[in-house]
Amino acid sequence: MSGHLKGRTALVTGSVQGIGLAIAKALAEAGARIAVHGLADEKEQAAACEAMVSAGAPEAKFFAGDLRDPAAIGTLVRAVEAWGPIDVLVNNAGVQKTVSIEEADAATWDAVIAVNLSAAFHTMHHALPLMARREFGRVINIASVHGLVASKHKAPYVASKFGLVGMSKVAALEYAAVGSAETGGVTVNCICPGWTETALIEPQIQARAQEHGGGREAGVKALLSEKQPSLRMSDPSEIGALAAWLCHRTAHNITGASIPVDGGWTSQ
Repeated sequence: MSGHLKGRTALVTGSVQGIGLAIAKALAEAGARIAVHGLADEKEQAAACEAMVSAGAPEAKFFAGDLRDPAAIGTLVRAVEAWGPIDVLVNNAGVQKTVSIEEADAATWDAVIAVNLSAAFHTMHHALPLMARREFGRVINIASVHGLVASKHKAPYVASKFGLVGMSKVAALEYAAVGSAETGGVTVNCICPGWTETALIEPQIQARAQEHGGGREAGVKALLSEKQPSLRMSDPSEIGALAAWLCHRTAHNITGASIPVDGGWTSQ
């Protein structure tokens, strides 16, 4: 399947680190030009673009855009489209704050909903009609297990991810009949990761390791034992591999799906 995105352009939001970076690299390995996006200084922007080229992208360029601002999102999509027609859109950027409903304030709610949910609406609003005209497009929205099940103290995050899953199903239905098996059609899917090996969760792992008097492995198992039956995390590159596979032409009939990568979490 290597090279199946040769000649294609992909925009991956939040692609300077973590899962977004891994997804962008996987798409680069498949031959896509990569529009890199995220919160980064010039050195970090350059490093991310260099990583894309090293992975196999014929070209990579950084694009700025505040995902809290609908006008800025429109500018972002138009800028990328002018650079190269957006064939693949990955809405990965996200924020989270652990807080009870009682303690959550309006600013927290608005910020999480804006980045995790509203931004995906605005990128799809601009990009999907253009994909439809070309009869090929792939939208991959990075949701979460928390788009399928809930946890305490995560009301804004869970609401945003449930909303993202539902909105993706609507978009999938609206564009399901576009194109053909030969062109690849236009699909919209969600990937719903469980515990994934990123820098963001390292403090939680270390805290659990100290609680249980063991090393990092003990910390991981203690953390995952509450939710993830496999007791092992996913590597971001595994999320990237799934995203790249969903972009293949032969995946034209996989649309409206919400695929958990959660070690059995949502099967309980």
